[in-house]
Amino acid sequence: MFSHLTAEQITARLERAQIATAYLNSLEDFWEHPQFQGRQRWRDVDSPVGQVRALLPPITMQNVEPRMDPIPAVGEHTEAILRTLGYSDEQVAQLRAESSI
Repeated sequence: MFSHLTAEQITARLERAQIATAYLNSLEDFWEHPQFQGRQRWRDVDSPVGQVRALLPPITMQNVEPRMDPIPAVGEHTEAILRTLGYSDEQVAQLRAESSI
């Protein structure tokens, strides 16, 4: 029934019939949304593959720039986390030798 109609035509028909409807953004629509652009919600952050765009946290404070740290590489913090969890250097070395980490 709707296969020959555009999204705009379908939306118009549903609205005329007073049926709730909403537009589903594509990824491109999301990235380029005017509200995100106008409110300057995007920041560039470093990552193992270069700079990428990242959205600011939903809650921000006036005159305070939130931390937008680099994205860590896979496994970058594994040993530090294991040590924080109580693993000894020997246990971490054993896990590495077994290719578990």
